[in-house]
Amino acid sequence: MERLSERFATDNFPSFFVTPTLPKMMAPGDYTFLFALGMIFAFLDSYGIGANDVSNSFGAAVGSGALSLKQAVLIASVCEFLGAFLMGSSTADTIKGGLIEVTLFQDQPELLMLAMVCALIGSSTWVLFASSRGLPVSTTHAIVGAITGAGIAGFGLGAVQWSGVGTIVLSWVISPLAAGVVTTIIFVITRFLILKHKDSLKRGLTAIPYYFAITIFINVFYIIFKGSPGLSLSKLHIGAIIGISFGVALVVFLWCHFFLRVYLRRKLVDDEDLKWYHIFYIYLVAPRYKTSNEEMGKSEVSIDSDETTTGVSKPLSMFQKLKNKVTHGMNIDITKNTEAVDNIHDNSIRYDKATEQLFCTLQVLTACFASFAHGSNDVANAIGPLTTIYYIWDNGMVDLNGKAPVPAWILAYGGIAIDLGLLTYGYKVMATLGNNITFISPSRGFSVSLGTSLTVLTCSKLGMPVSTTHCITGATTSVGLASGGGLKSINWRVLGLIASSWILTLPAAGIVSGLVFALIIYSPHKI
Repeated sequence: MERLSERFATDNFPSFFVTPTLPKMMAPGDYTFLFALGMIFAFLDSYGIGANDVSNSFGAAVGSGALSLKQAVLIASVCEFLGAFLMGSSTADTIKGGLIEVTLFQDQPELLMLAMVCALIGSSTWVLFASSRGLPVSTTHAIVGAITGAGIAGFGLGAVQWSGVGTIVLSWVISPLAAGVVTTIIFVITRFLILKHKDSLKRGLTAIPYYFAITIFINVFYIIFKGSPGLSLSKLHIGAIIGISFGVALVVFLWCHFFLRVYLRRKLVDDEDLKWYHIFYIYLVAPRYKTSNEEMGKSEVSIDSDETTTGVSKPLSMFQKLKNKVTHGMNIDITKNTEAVDNIHDNSIRYDKATEQLFCTLQVLTACFASFAHGSNDVANAIGPLTTIYYIWDNGMVDLNGKAPVPAWILAYGGIAIDLGLLTYGYKVMATLGNNITFISPSRGFSVSLGTSLTVLTCSKLGMPVSTTHCITGATTSVGLASGGGLKSINWRVLGLIASSWILTLPAAGIVSGLVFALIIYSPHKI
């Protein structure tokens, strides 16, 4: 296939594609319509990421009953945005310039803008289609395939940095294995030290502050070590970073020891009727023992706001209709299992229910941790190409060194779009995952979330755009195998469905992106 720079260096093509005899940089601000299209499709791609990948972080928490769908969606929206804004820049560097040879576009920067717009079209189209079918796909696969497809359509196989693609493909194999190993270690240690013992609840109450402290230490360490746009935290000496992380973890440990542990003991051992906010002033709360079921039943009155006392439904106002439409994705029951799934769950060992409840609070924390890690890694899938488009539009040239910083407003833009996708459409994929791969209890969900986030954040620090879908699947499968039921404790049908979606993602996004790019640059034109 001939080079675009040679093909377009004729008088037979419109000025949009012309390469002058003497190289000339495009003027800053040219081709604003490409920048506008990039903004639109980057938003759609980020929306699809929120609708599809966020289930990776909170699916286990909802499946285990630690959180309701509404609670998970609201908490995840905050964590995803913070992860994207604070730690999303390093991985974006790989996506925005580490997959195709940008030097091929240096004489025609506008063509690279077009290629990245086509990549966003290909990626967002596939991810949104998969999300509408409830298929958990890798959004990292989608954007890598889309960028690669556009590069091949324009310049052939030589346009692709196969070493970069190879590193990413290798990470797709390593990441689920690494996440699975880390998760297995965490769960096996927890099972050996706490779950299998006769006095597991007592042991768990003693261990909870340590678990919280370790989790917080890891989280703070990664945030500071990796750094965030506009801050200089990452320039601190490693000793200072460890010291700060240890100090924060110590404060959390003390709070958990003197407040959380006491709260959980009164709630689970003494069976007191405590509210979640009592934890902050537990020593001032008088004993609140539960009343009998009969007394509770008499004191409760259920009134449906949409019905009158005569049972006749009231017509909904326009505001109520809009509210129901917007919150539809947060009010769906995704915990219902089929008989086949229940049979698979029966093969997993159950542990003391009260001890498992200890891990609910911890699972919420680790799910937040995993969601934060997801935002830091996967926001790059959309804002990487958008950053390239913006840089060319703003400077009139290609960033050949790939050192241009990712603007903070672009990180925020991607984070907001991810949140909107999660709030309105995330329930479909979350329903596919949830408890459908294996039985997930709070202790298992905690292990899965922590193991996944450790793997993703480590790879994110290295600038390796791993798939959180691969990591969470590897972690979930490993904890299922370690649960005592062996192969029968895993839903291989669902795993096969997920694996099939992985295989289809890269070529599907690449074909759409490549076809759109080729259709535009090789189209007939008016002379």
